[in-house]
Amino acid sequence: MTTTTISPTYFDSAAAPPDLAVEVRGLTKIYTRDSKTTRALDGIDLAIPRGSIFGLLGPNGAGKSTLINILAGLVIKTGGEVKIWGIDIDREPRQSRGAIGIVPQEIVLDSFFSPRELLEMHAGFYGVPKRERRTDVILGMVALSDKADAPARSLSGGMKRRLMVAKAMVHNPPVLVLDEPTAGVDVELRQHLWAMVRDLRSRGCTILLTTHYLEEAQELCDRIAIIDHGHLVACDTTAALLSRVDDKSISFALVAPIDVVPASLAALGMTLAAPDKLALRYTPSRTQLATIFAAIAAQGLIIRDVSIQESDLEDIFLQLTRAGAKP
Repeated sequence: MTTTTISPTYFDSAAAPPDLAVEVRGLTKIYTRDSKTTRALDGIDLAIPRGSIFGLLGPNGAGKSTLINILAGLVIKTGGEVKIWGIDIDREPRQSRGAIGIVPQEIVLDSFFSPRELLEMHAGFYGVPKRERRTDVILGMVALSDKADAPARSLSGGMKRRLMVAKAMVHNPPVLVLDEPTAGVDVELRQHLWAMVRDLRSRGCTILLTTHYLEEAQELCDRIAIIDHGHLVACDTTAALLSRVDDKSISFALVAPIDVVPASLAALGMTLAAPDKLALRYTPSRTQLATIFAAIAAQGLIIRDVSIQESDLEDIFLQLTRAGAKP
């Protein structure tokens, strides 16, 4: 009698971890409908370092969901190469899917089961042996230990989102995809989810985050990729992306109000934001602030306070994805 050994679907690799948690080369996806072709992804190259929080940004229809669905094995790519934790998704689809956990934007739970029952059931789907399941550990990680046996329908919206993360972790994936994890949640819950993401990274998990909240990506991500119309238009460290825009705003609060901006200051580009406040948008690489301060002093104006507004990720995003932008 022949015995067939089936490898488990949960991720249990004893091999040395790769430097890149996700590697994408020349990824292309073309949809054809009614003789019309749409290139959803066009030669995307991505390298996501192990242990990082990596942001994937783009406007609606940019191709983010297509890329994630290819990683998850839900969409078949047209061309290119994809590896998850060093595992090729074409050569070893079962193993590659075991190396990734997907947390969708929508909350999908059977409300009649408890969190403990849901995790046990989900672990069974992945073939995790009972002796190797980490249900209680995972519930503790997402702060749901005290709700372990409560019906899922009794959980708050924030708890349900944390339970979705827990479900994606039952097979011990080294890569976790969070698709819009804070969409529609309040500020307090968003901060809690941010803390959870950082905690997961500290435990060795690599996070791929998609979000429309650009301040969220700027706050959390080590590296960020921006795609638009299926093209990769930027991929760099967050700090390097922020340094691309050579533009700042500065405001001078004056001790005494003025009615009009003196001609010499107007010539420098200053405007009157309020009777007691001058504003200037300037280019740091071409502007000496000492010159600006001297010009204000020369008009006999006394500065009470100064505030500078740095460029943020929204400026970069809009610049790269504005209508007609080319990769």
